Amino acid sequence: MSGIELRTVGWVRGGRGAAEDDAWDRETAAIELDTSWLTAEALQGLAEFSHAEIVFQFDQLPESEVVLTARHPRGNPDWPKVGVFAQRGRNRPNRLGVSVCRILGVDGTRLLVGGLDAIDGTPVLDIKPVLAEFLPRGEVRQPDWSRELMADYW
Repeated sequence: MSGIELRTVGWVRGGRGAAEDDAWDRETAAIELDTSWLTAEALQGLAEFSHAEIVFQFDQLPESEVVLTARHPRGNPDWPKVGVFAQRGRNRPNRLGVSVCRILGVDGTRLLVGGLDAIDGTPVLDIKPVLAEFLPRGEVRQPDWSRELMADYW
């Protein structure tokens, strides 16, 4: 097995201090760049976009809590058992999260965001602007249980 080396581009500052499943849309936070190798130029032009896609690591989740088998999302027996790749929970093999959030502004080496579902101190691995051309082409299909799960998420 070959390894992959990633470098943290920054950290989430502010917002929630603990992971809770719902009402993320009311959260605001900043992503503070790692100024040991990045400057404000890395964020130049990003404020012209409405949304950014943030890639981060669930670093506070112990590897022992990673689940590789099928399970009921959020432990709800009313929902079907599904594999780790059929859900977006944090107990993933590489503990990676991806979230689309609103861009509230840029202040030097800080990106101000709303609705980011990552907690204070989370390492950020990448920041990408959301482009309409990268959104799904055609209808998005998902099972009913996932709509129930997400009803109060944002």
